[in-house]
Amino acid sequence: MTWSRALKDAARSGLTIERTKLTPLIAVRGTAGVALVIGLCLWRGNPALAVSSAFGAFSSGIVTFQRSMRPRPVLALAVAGALAVSTFLGYLAAAHVAAFVVLLAGWTLLAGMAWAIGPVSGLAGTQTVAIMLVTVTLPTSVLGALEHAALIFFGGLVQATLIVIFPVRPWGTQRDALADALAAEADYARRLRHDPVAPFDPAPLMDARLAATVTARQARRRPVQLHGPRGLAERVRPVLASLADPVVGAPLEGPERDRARDLLAAAATVLDAVAHAVRHARPVRLPPEAMATLEVPATGPMLNGPARRSAYRLISLLADAVELTDEPVQATRPTTEAERGRGGRDQGSRGGREQGSRGGRDQGSHLLRPSVPRLVPAALRSLHREARWSSHIFRHALRVAVVAAVGYLLGTALPFGHGYWAPLASVMVMRPDFAQTYSRGVARFCGTLVGVAVAGTVMALVHPGAYVSAALAVVCVWLMYLLMRTGFSVTSACVSAYVVFLLGIAGAGWEQTVQERVVLTLVGGLLAMLSYALFPAWETPRLRDRLADWLDANGRYALAVWEACARPAARRPRQVREALLDARAARAAWEKSEDRAEKEPVRHRGLSPGAAKAAGTALATMGRVTMILEAHLPAKDSEPSAGAAAFAAELRPGLERATKAVRERGPLNWSALRTVWERWDAETGSEGVAPRAAGLLLDALDELAEALSGDPEAREEGAQGTIPRPQ
Repeated sequence: MTWSRALKDAARSGLTIERTKLTPLIAVRGTAGVALVIGLCLWRGNPALAVSSAFGAFSSGIVTFQRSMRPRPVLALAVAGALAVSTFLGYLAAAHVAAFVVLLAGWTLLAGMAWAIGPVSGLAGTQTVAIMLVTVTLPTSVLGALEHAALIFFGGLVQATLIVIFPVRPWGTQRDALADALAAEADYARRLRHDPVAPFDPAPLMDARLAATVTARQARRRPVQLHGPRGLAERVRPVLASLADPVVGAPLEGPERDRARDLLAAAATVLDAVAHAVRHARPVRLPPEAMATLEVPATGPMLNGPARRSAYRLISLLADAVELTDEPVQATRPTTEAERGRGGRDQGSRGGREQGSRGGRDQGSHLLRPSVPRLVPAALRSLHREARWSSHIFRHALRVAVVAAVGYLLGTALPFGHGYWAPLASVMVMRPDFAQTYSRGVARFCGTLVGVAVAGTVMALVHPGAYVSAALAVVCVWLMYLLMRTGFSVTSACVSAYVVFLLGIAGAGWEQTVQERVVLTLVGGLLAMLSYALFPAWETPRLRDRLADWLDANGRYALAVWEACARPAARRPRQVREALLDARAARAAWEKSEDRAEKEPVRHRGLSPGAAKAAGTALATMGRVTMILEAHLPAKDSEPSAGAAAFAAELRPGLERATKAVRERGPLNWSALRTVWERWDAETGSEGVAPRAAGLLLDALDELAEALSGDPEAREEGAQGTIPRPQ
């Protein structure tokens, strides 16, 4: 991608305004916290303290709006404490420009490294730098600095208290995450009706697992609906895929395929009903048509073999999902096909039901989040892991520290006053990746123009006093909280107007405020963009390493499943589960890197965009095939499989060689593994799920080898026309 196209795409992304679900009650609660601290300080007759405390409550409120599974009061208090410390340290060094620049650079470096812990921590670190730049301009003494710091913490304390006293939709984030996962499963079932090998994005399941990780206290207070359905959603996905797959499930055409499509449609309807019940804390309402589909048909097509087992398992899991979500009305659950079977079918259904119920409850109940003090060692390990020159987090921290120091010196040298607005604009727009930094830079400048124009016009026409300015600032805060998720340009406009009105409380002239704000914001944005061009951290050269990590994680997942097929008595479900989670994390890291690389103005280095898409598709297929086999693992008392053992024994060294070859741009060769599979397939006569799945796995590995071989440019041209992007 050229620089001109990259800049155009970044600008378009930054100025995009999205339609999203608004949360007015939560916005009112956050605004009330800001209004309360401003009113108390004005009542005491100190406008400077009102400005300082308002920034504390405002910033604490911003962080509590971020997508985090941590309790919101904890986030507000943690951010308020960090804001208070940064403010006090800034006051101590503010009298000496050199000392303050050194402090600013060091603190900004630490704030930039906070992105290694997580996006919420990174945003909190950015807020502490912003508060350090703004509040230290308010004149005071050391004792006054302590008072400012205490009031900033008080603002966060007020926000935390309001969250506890006036909870808005308790467990709403957890409910939404679980409902999104169930809705994603429903959408997957519908797509499988038309595309038997449709891809599935595991991100909703990952978010649901993160939301299910709670503290011991939360686990005791968690609603019943949040206990079991997540584990069942995890188990439904491979069953859906195995039922729809034309190789190990229902045939591609014929009456059995029609029956499979009907079951998939009914499964989607049930999953949507369960998702709606979880999201809105209501009983499950199931349409009679879906229930009729799950009944044993008196006449018509019937499934056979592995597809039949998948159908019984699916119906059993759906019944468990309804039962766990709708405990007050358990009697409404209909008799299903699995329960009305005879002989071995009854036994298999009951065994599946018991296993599914236990698995769902265990997986949903035993994910305990460590307390905040126990998170400190993990955070330090994350920081240590990213403290290397090749890390894009470390390079971002260096970049933003230098830009903050240079911006402060430049803003101080310019004849505008309030020079902190230049480094403030830089710090607020800079992110570890290119696309976000440039899109936020454009959005910040355009939003600032709109915000200061509107606020400046109001100040010029109305000439409001301190209390009216405070009221207008509170209105801007409410609009910012309400529209936060619509786009950064909208947020920037609201924040700019808020700052103009807030400084109006302290008596700052609006003409000077508007002029300074526009010019210095432009300077800060240009510094941020220039810094990434001069000291980049491109993701494109790291694509092969990300792909190799995904192949390695997928390989460990495949080995765990095939070894469980080879030696059922020695099967360890926990090992398979952990390997699956690692594979999901590796896939998410790859997709994030690929998305970043697509927006970078950098030529590919050994892995073209087309080859990356084709390789990602092949590895997604590899994971899907392994997942299908996991749904058909034999019972522990089953006989060992010599063919599966030989296949797993050859797969292990083959994957090790392939992972190394991907990193070093070498060729991939699966001929030895194919020979083992052909011998196994000949012995079994293509009977059984495991040999068929092994053949599908080999096809995916061959597609990976083909994607990474040959001329990258030629591969890109071929992939753009024939290979879809993995999802």
